[in-house]
Amino acid sequence: MAELLTSAQMRTLEQAEIESGAVTGLKLMERAGRGAVGAALSKWPELAEGQHRALILCGPGNNGGDGFVIARRLADRGWAVDVVLYGDPEKLPPDAKTNHDLWRKMGKVMSFSLDAIRSCDKPDLFVDAVFGTGLTRALPEDLAEALEPKMMTAWPRGLATMRRLAIDCPSGLNLDTGMIPAQSDDSLPKVSSSHLTVSFHSLKVGHKLGLGPTLCGEVRVVDIGLSGPEVTERAMVGMAPDAERARLAAPDFLHSALPLRIWPGRMIAKMQGQGHKYDYGHVMVCAGGPGKGGAGRMAARSALRAGSGLVTLLCPPDALTENACHLNAVMLRACADAETFAKIVDDRVSALCLGPGLGVGGVTRTLVEAALRHRRGERGWRDPAVVLDADALTSFASDPDALFAMTHPRTVLTPHEGEFARLFPDLAQSERGARSKIDVVRIAADRAGCVVLLKGEDTVIAQPGGGASVHSATGEREVPWLATAGAGDVLAGLIAGLAAPETAPDLFCVTEAAVWLHCEAARLFGPGLIAEDLPEMLPKTFSALGT
Repeated sequence: MAELLTSAQMRTLEQAEIESGAVTGLKLMERAGRGAVGAALSKWPELAEGQHRALILCGPGNNGGDGFVIARRLADRGWAVDVVLYGDPEKLPPDAKTNHDLWRKMGKVMSFSLDAIRSCDKPDLFVDAVFGTGLTRALPEDLAEALEPKMMTAWPRGLATMRRLAIDCPSGLNLDTGMIPAQSDDSLPKVSSSHLTVSFHSLKVGHKLGLGPTLCGEVRVVDIGLSGPEVTERAMVGMAPDAERARLAAPDFLHSALPLRIWPGRMIAKMQGQGHKYDYGHVMVCAGGPGKGGAGRMAARSALRAGSGLVTLLCPPDALTENACHLNAVMLRACADAETFAKIVDDRVSALCLGPGLGVGGVTRTLVEAALRHRRGERGWRDPAVVLDADALTSFASDPDALFAMTHPRTVLTPHEGEFARLFPDLAQSERGARSKIDVVRIAADRAGCVVLLKGEDTVIAQPGGGASVHSATGEREVPWLATAGAGDVLAGLIAGLAAPETAPDLFCVTEAAVWLHCEAARLFGPGLIAEDLPEMLPKTFSALGT
């Protein structure tokens, strides 16, 4: 799996490489600039031949230094290049100043102004090399205006024909949060975006969080030759996550695609060999009363499709007939309260799913308490996984600490932002400030003492101790039709079903795979998807993984 580094982590890797004597900062800058040009020409091969024009906006730091290298490399290819510097050339960092001076021997550098930009001939390629990693403040008004895509209307058909390349990220994007820093007057910030963003060595957190995927366009990672001991990716497939570096939940490793049979294939126990139905576990799902059983039934069907050997739906006695009309392979038991629940759930039950359609209130709280008390018996080698979603979470909104006092490492909480805010009000979207979504989910996991999955286009999963993962349903994996009632219920059942087998991998790894498979099933179905379709797409999804 690919790592997602913070700005500070990237700076540490680069500085360690320089201090070791393995490379100079100037050499890294040269590699970065050359790599950016290579990435651009690879994306737009029509620019690789003939004469073209570039407009490069350079910033006052090392990102601007990359821009000067890009200017030289394009000029060497016969391009006409206009360079505009936002800042004082005498205050540039040493390596950026060196590349500024090298470019000055080939072409001029204009001081930044909107008029200076408008005076340039229409470019085929606009390069944003102003601010990259580390920016946490709002852009100055004039710079923000220059970087807005609508600035391209200064040239005829500029928006339609000009290609936009960003170095590290579109300037103004906070690469640690994926958000645009607010203006001091609370006005809406102007937004810069690109068609192609070049990231060096590794993806950064902000490329996959928040607005990052939308503003960055396609992101390509360029190898700049870092080789120190800390450079090696720690995001090993099927292993618990690193405590410091977040990772991307996707079939990638060392910037190369993994066969799907490796990941997520190896996270699916039933795809690894033969066994008895009890070897693949028994999931029990608690459903709501009459007229409210649909969510529980979808979770149960998802768990069965995911590979659990047996699945039983528990429902109030007066909902038995309704549920019996809908179920065949999923077994059904009457369960009126927590006392009955404790009698039904034996030591062969290896996963429990509570919350979908269960109802908010005291009965749900007592069922959750009973589920979290349940432990492995003589026939089990580890405690059952407990997946809590929807009403199981909201029922503890008035006293989240009571829930956290009972959760254990084999528990997964799967809130959306609203449910997350009820359990962790100090970590809600309105309270995050400079903290990223990864930051707050890590805090939540430590506080709850279990795996926490915060749903969204940028789903974040974290476990106690700092391990974290991001699944990005953006770009080629964009699935707007997954925003439909009941999709989260299916995900809860999918996690329980994958976690139930005796040979199921680490719970965090199973949860990552479940999120990817959930998205993939929606992608394979396409527009028009409703939640009931998701469990029925799992066989096709699994088949596409290969053997």
